[in-house]
Amino acid sequence: MRRREFIAAAATLLFSSPRSWAQGKPRRIAYLGVIRNVPFLDAWGSGLRENGWIDGKNLIIEYRHAESPDRLPTLAADLIALNPDLLIAAGPQPAVALKSATTSIPILFVAVFDPVALGLVQSLSHPGGNATGLATFVPGDFVAKRIEILREIVPSASKIAILINPGNPMHGLVLNDEVPRTTRNLGVTLPILEATTPEELDIAFASAAAQRSDAIIVFGDPLTNREAPRVIALAAEHHLPAIYLFRQFANGGLIVYGPDIADLWHRAGGYVDKILKGTKPSDLPVEQPTKFEMVINLRTAKALGVTVPPSLLIRADEVIE
Repeated sequence: MRRREFIAAAATLLFSSPRSWAQGKPRRIAYLGVIRNVPFLDAWGSGLRENGWIDGKNLIIEYRHAESPDRLPTLAADLIALNPDLLIAAGPQPAVALKSATTSIPILFVAVFDPVALGLVQSLSHPGGNATGLATFVPGDFVAKRIEILREIVPSASKIAILINPGNPMHGLVLNDEVPRTTRNLGVTLPILEATTPEELDIAFASAAAQRSDAIIVFGDPLTNREAPRVIALAAEHHLPAIYLFRQFANGGLIVYGPDIADLWHRAGGYVDKILKGTKPSDLPVEQPTKFEMVINLRTAKALGVTVPPSLLIRADEVIE
């Protein structure tokens, strides 16, 4: 009897998998974002499938995308009313909206720069509360690193504009913490340009040119992401070497340097699995990026009349020629 029982138990373990574990009544999760980014959603779907969760089979995903940040509180309330097993926040603004609306439903945020400073978690290692996730922040100088890269291409750069959206809570945190220190340590002038609408992007770039900026840092934001072709065209029009955060800007942008967001979304599939199986967000440390990517567009460099040094090219993950 014991031998047969052992064999039966071993067979159960052998043929059990995340996929078979997740059979039964579909679980419901709700996703809140500002813009629909298909590559990131594809990466997330891949991560879910690897853990046995398939949308439309054992998982039901409700998606909401806000046309503007003003819509986020309303959409957050809409999703919470569905009483999902888990809430997904794509970026800082959706995360704040969901966190402000519920303290009981688990929240998984993805691609939030500094969730501690934003008040989403108590600490990275011990989140506390009902939220955890994957951050884009790694201790260090966010602004200074990008200035160093730009200066390898434009060694004489002494005035480097920074394009922000004042409605993005993370932008203010970075500026208050880093800009005074970076200005002092690197001896650069960092004019701050603000844009909250597509039309204001035109004004911001014109202002950078009028102030004779040598280059520009474009902070990541739903506005600039959605208007990426316009931003790239404006940088070219005003002859401004620019550095961006996300890979989509490599299609015409001079240089991209930042965390691999698709990798974060892929890893988020594992966190969904853990939470749906009963792990509390407070017991899941916030993970930080482990992969960064640098993409350099030599066609754009040639059009701008700048030379990318070999020392930078060999560090690039991709060079567009």
